Amino acid sequence: MAHTPSKTFDPEREISERIIAALEAGTPPWRKPWTGGTACPLPLRSTGEAYRGINVLMLWLEATEKGYASPFWLTYKQAEALGGQVRKGERSTLVVKYGVVEKEGEDGTEERRPYLKAYRVFNADQIDGLPAEFTREADKPVDLGTRPDESLEAYFARLGATVETSADPRAYYDPARDLIHMPPVSTFHTTQSYYETLGHEAVHYTGGTARLDRLTRCKDRAAYAFEELVAEIGQCLLFATLGLTPSIDQSAAYVAGWLQALREDKKAIFRAASEAQKAVDLIIERCGSVVEHPEEVAA
Repeated sequence: MAHTPSKTFDPEREISERIIAALEAGTPPWRKPWTGGTACPLPLRSTGEAYRGINVLMLWLEATEKGYASPFWLTYKQAEALGGQVRKGERSTLVVKYGVVEKEGEDGTEERRPYLKAYRVFNADQIDGLPAEFTREADKPVDLGTRPDESLEAYFARLGATVETSADPRAYYDPARDLIHMPPVSTFHTTQSYYETLGHEAVHYTGGTARLDRLTRCKDRAAYAFEELVAEIGQCLLFATLGLTPSIDQSAAYVAGWLQALREDKKAIFRAASEAQKAVDLIIERCGSVVEHPEEVAA
């Protein structure tokens, strides 16, 4: 029986795939301007030292997906050293360490060679018996008193989309049910952040089968990443068209992150902008290009 070689472990590929996969679940955790659910504190090592770089995104994603409230992440041995025990069946999360090793070259000069070391950690919520300082409670939705803007409510109502609101602390467009789900406006930090989030999901809505039929192309993770670019660029274009100021600094950082995931496709941003404009054109066709009697939208 011939031996089939196993797939070579590539931590960089695994990380890229893991980040892009988060798009399938809706708004990524670092783009969550409402209260409730898993918070996104800076992930910490067992010593209290903060993780950096790509590991922050990886651990945020895992914490959000699994509902972990603790910011602490430990190796199996670190957990044991603190008197803890990883529960049976718990799965670890990949993190990486980048470094440089110095070696003497053939010509006698020192060479600096970068290296990447992958290892796995567990969240404190996966471990029994740790000291109390490693545990945290999940955030509960907080009524911040944020109020809806009547003019923007009327504007988005003309889109014809069903907008479902519940205590579920997630914002997303559900293609199967053809509806947008939003957390309560009162749990958002600002009125503007609520409507920017709704605008983002409204652009996803335009891609439904009964409209621009864009989402049928989302057959792999790269396509999901592309769709997120479309939605975020579209949200900015829509706000600008309505004479409102989008939070472009946040959107730019958000878009930059997904462009990195699509870095092999240098034309992605241009194609995404074109698709975003089509989405905004559809929204304007249904809702208009003006918000009647807009209130002061709090940024």
